[in-house]
Amino acid sequence: MVGLGKVAVLGAGNIGGSLAQRLAESDLAEEVALIDIVDGLPQGKALDIQQSAPILGFSTRVTGSTSLDALEGADLVVETAGLARKPGMSRSDLLEKNAGILAGHARAVGAHAPRSVVIVVTNPVDVMTYWFRKVCGFPAARVFGESGTLDTARFRTFVAAELGVAPRDVTGFVLGTHGDTMVPILSLTSVSGVPLTRLLPPERLAAIVDRTKKGGGEIVDLLKTGSAYFAPSASQAELARAVALNEHRLLCATAILSGEFGHRDLAIGVPVVVGRRGIERVVEVDLAPPEKAAFEASVAAVRSDLDLLEKLPQPS
Repeated sequence: MVGLGKVAVLGAGNIGGSLAQRLAESDLAEEVALIDIVDGLPQGKALDIQQSAPILGFSTRVTGSTSLDALEGADLVVETAGLARKPGMSRSDLLEKNAGILAGHARAVGAHAPRSVVIVVTNPVDVMTYWFRKVCGFPAARVFGESGTLDTARFRTFVAAELGVAPRDVTGFVLGTHGDTMVPILSLTSVSGVPLTRLLPPERLAAIVDRTKKGGGEIVDLLKTGSAYFAPSASQAELARAVALNEHRLLCATAILSGEFGHRDLAIGVPVVVGRRGIERVVEVDLAPPEKAAFEASVAAVRSDLDLLEKLPQPS
């Protein structure tokens, strides 16, 4: 298996730490570097993961650091750092704080890993993906976000549970934003080739779509503190594997559009082919009229956030 020399994960929280573990266990790279500003956190998690190597049989070297210099030579960077929205925090507050964090990281990636592919996870991911690429100046193909991979996994899970079938037999896409305006595409969803619309009545389909949109919030409500990280890190690892092994996977990810779906100069969840160079191409699909209208509403929501970001003080 031919993988990468180095993967750098920015942020050693639950998602970053879980992702580093998945990447190490998959032996996708010679080194996984876990980076965080909290002294001891990335080093401790890296050592803990490394000590599982004799049991699990992987050869990847896992390192931890508080210095962005640890990005040096990375082939793939996964940006998981940033703040979650807290009670009393406005959307503009979240945008401003996370834009500031990502601006520093984007400049460091440009300096230390200028040939890397970047996967952005930080929320709101559609806006942060666009912002990261704007700051680092990479080609659009080499900066994309993880959103639809996770939302699609949740959608497929709920469909499989409803039908009593294996989740892997459910295929489909969730397009648009990673948020309330996401768009599960029922017209392109099937179970081993059988259209989903032939298997479930409209009211059950509507319930599954609603639960998918609230998928992250449902977990937050159950946990009381914190948010999901097992499924998110699995979806990020799926994208990382597609890059590392040049798999040419057709997945849903947050891509920067240049005319596809009738839009340009924004990042939003669409079907893409992912390989070693990042996004090889955006795959335009036909949407049913209600799905097209919902996708346009999703685009409008992203543009609203981009407009808000442009009005905020820009990080130096």
